[in-house]
Amino acid sequence: MSVSESIIVEDNDSKGRYLYRADGHEAEMTYSKIGTSQIIIDHTGVPEAFRGQGVGVALVTRAVEDARAKGIKIRPLCPFATAQFRRHPEWADVLAR
Repeated sequence: MSVSESIIVEDNDSKGRYLYRADGHEAEMTYSKIGTSQIIIDHTGVPEAFRGQGVGVALVTRAVEDARAKGIKIRPLCPFATAQFRRHPEWADVLAR
């Protein structure tokens, strides 16, 4: 199973996270909700064991895909997520302005 297929989404009323676990390690990207139309990506944490494997990008990509499906916007405050949005202009449709 690929990284993207293994990502779990944990969501509650005001916060949530995208989670990837493998080989005893855990990577996560957390977010906070602004009403029902926007999320703020506030943290991405990827352990050294996953570095260079595209895990962080997979977490942000999954959030972009979910935002498109739900018709919501993303405000990336986490430096990693902000950098990914700069690298992926095709994600502009879900970027909160």
